[in-house]
Amino acid sequence: MSSTLLPWQRLWQSVWRLIPSPETDGRLLIALDDFINPKVGRQIFGCETIFDHAAKANQSRYPWAQNIVSVGLLKHIKGRWGCLFLDYRFYLPKKTIQAQKETATIRGKVLPFQALPLIEWAPII
Repeated sequence: MSSTLLPWQRLWQSVWRLIPSPETDGRLLIALDDFINPKVGRQIFGCETIFDHAAKANQSRYPWAQNIVSVGLLKHIKGRWGCLFLDYRFYLPKKTIQAQKETATIRGKVLPFQALPLIEWAPII
């Protein structure tokens, strides 16, 4: 999924057009979630010692992992809720990028920090 050779922008636009009716009761319901992907090895892109709020009693609270934020379309399908995955991004803390750590580089270049734009949220009634 993290290949830079695939034309993701065009692929996601094509997937979106294949959804016959993306709305639920006249609204688009979008889910945003983050998850961690534990790794072994020190030179893996996007890895940090990250706090795991869902760690079990026998798991480390600060594993070496990638933190990934994903977004999807929530849709009620055949009596159940489903989430159609639409896109994802690696989350790297600003301090990691400013420290120019090796895990924040792609092909030797440090990634620029990008703040997320503020989103206006409307409550679901």
